[in-house]
Amino acid sequence: MSKPTVLVTGGAARIGASIVKKFAEKGWHCIIHYRDSDIEAAKLQKLLPSAEIIQCDLRNGNEAIDMVRKISSKCNDWRVLVNNASVFPYDNAAQIDPEITDEVMKVNAQTPVRLAQTFLATARSNGGRVVIHITDQKIENTNPDFFSYTMSKHALSSTAKMFAQALEDPRDRVYNVAPGAILPSHDQTPDEIEVSHRLNPLQRKTGVTEIAETALMLAKGYLRSGETI
Repeated sequence: MSKPTVLVTGGAARIGASIVKKFAEKGWHCIIHYRDSDIEAAKLQKLLPSAEIIQCDLRNGNEAIDMVRKISSKCNDWRVLVNNASVFPYDNAAQIDPEITDEVMKVNAQTPVRLAQTFLATARSNGGRVVIHITDQKIENTNPDFFSYTMSKHALSSTAKMFAQALEDPRDRVYNVAPGAILPSHDQTPDEIEVSHRLNPLQRKTGVTEIAETALMLAKGYLRSGETI
């Protein structure tokens, strides 16, 4: 395949789908990962000039590694892995549910790191390899709701600088993108969305396309490895 390839985990919906569309618009071959969103993934694939879908349950780390190895074996120019998929059940600082914490830490932190490690070890690329973790503004603006989710995003975020220090090839880079409130969350009302989504330095709502454009910019390696936007 002559096109550069990007894999976006959780790429069938929400921010992930926006990232997929932006890369496709710029001529990339997009691999859309999904767990349960098979209908959404298939619909998105049909809209794009060069795309495929792949199913994997990120709760199973070994299955996820097999997915990366399978892609690496057939792609001659796999340049970007976007670790976008995450789960965000509610818990709080007063009492966490161990089952929730185990799942969230695995899907949001442990498996993305294993995906990145395997990608960096096996992917062939003509222009260096880039890992982009989609984290959360909570890593700088922490609050105690969604406690396990927030822990997991702190954990994933910390790996970007560690990867950056460990990688030997300067063309290989790892970044974090930490969005604020972008899309409705859980049971938010329209009025709550209008207020909460403007609680940022620009005092305006942010669109999913801005996140997608940031991921595309980072894919070109213009920023020093290990940094967070």
